[in-house]
Amino acid sequence: MSATKRTWFSRVVDLFQAEEITDTLWDELEEALISADVGVEISQQLISRTRKRVEDKFFATPKDAREILREELIQLLTPARKSDSEGPAPKTWVVLVVGVNGSGKTTTIGKLASRYRAMNKHVLLGAADTFRAAAIDQLKLWGDRVGVEVIAHHIGADAAAVAFDAVEAARHRGADIVIIDTAGRLQTKINLMEELKKVKRVIQRVDPTAPHEVLLVLDATTGQNGLSQAAHFTEAVAVTGVVLAKLDGTAKGGIALAVSSTLGLPLLYVGTGEKVEDLIPFDPAAYVDALLS
Repeated sequence: MSATKRTWFSRVVDLFQAEEITDTLWDELEEALISADVGVEISQQLISRTRKRVEDKFFATPKDAREILREELIQLLTPARKSDSEGPAPKTWVVLVVGVNGSGKTTTIGKLASRYRAMNKHVLLGAADTFRAAAIDQLKLWGDRVGVEVIAHHIGADAAAVAFDAVEAARHRGADIVIIDTAGRLQTKINLMEELKKVKRVIQRVDPTAPHEVLLVLDATTGQNGLSQAAHFTEAVAVTGVVLAKLDGTAKGGIALAVSSTLGLPLLYVGTGEKVEDLIPFDPAAYVDALLS
């Protein structure tokens, strides 16, 4: 978060060192949030709640204001996780990964596979992005790199058939987890969403409870433009969590706040680089402290 703090929040941090709370503090804080891609409406709501709590506190100091802001930010970044369905745990955990092309989706899958492998899990990958030959090849390269098998068909094959075969193979081979890549671009947005719905339906022929996790990968550098795309994915396939890729490549890290507030989805991981280990669980408190320390 160093770029975000240096670019937008350095002045705000200085304001909290003042002797008293002024209108300037609130104005500059709102400007910093909006500039960091939090969004106008969310920024105004956040400032309004924080300011009211500060004004309700007798003799509040800038230090008090900073701590109240910290609490509000952490709460905003911690939406409720959807409860797991009742019943026995599935033998094979099915993870469906969605997102537009270029968001870092396939790279994120490789990093996730590596994390699960480090936990001694048997992992399979499904190359259901059959719209681009490069996507299949890239996933195979990641499979070789982290030591997991990739189930793939030829380019242009039915994506749902690939997903079906991947889940079937994972179950027959006793895999703990199967992660399925999907297309991020077809001729029209409607076609893309209908294909994703079909992939989900076909997976459920193998396991009616699947997919057990639907991860949406967003490119942090796209900022507010990515939120409208995210809403369509969420509506189509009931996204359960978000991975924010390329967070290290943008000074507008406030997009994490917009994701949590606008979509009401938990931010589960952030991508912080190109290395296989550069995918870390998202920690709301650590994120906020990085901005306000």
